[in-house]
Amino acid sequence: MNSIGNMIRHSVVFKLRHESGSEKERAFLNAASRLAAIPGVSNFEWLRQISTKNNFTLGIFMEFDNSTEFDFYNQHPDHIDFIENFWKPNVEDFLELDFEAVNQG
Repeated sequence: MNSIGNMIRHSVVFKLRHESGSEKERAFLNAASRLAAIPGVSNFEWLRQISTKNNFTLGIFMEFDNSTEFDFYNQHPDHIDFIENFWKPNVEDFLELDFEAVNQG
């Protein structure tokens, strides 16, 4: 643990309103990939769901060293722009999970 908190893993699983492989899906994923450039974001990845156990089809995952960096990301103009211009118009359903590392011992 550092002086401003534990590592945070930000995960969002979702289903787009568009078909897999469509131009609209590609545009969304390209926009999402630009979130990796926001300072504090590390280990950014987006993945395609292969399980049939739920209806989510994609996931975006990233890590932050601490809550200060996570808060900075959430308030960053590029993140806010992505939410307003790509997320809200394109995402049908989602589940957001934000986990803090647990110190064992």
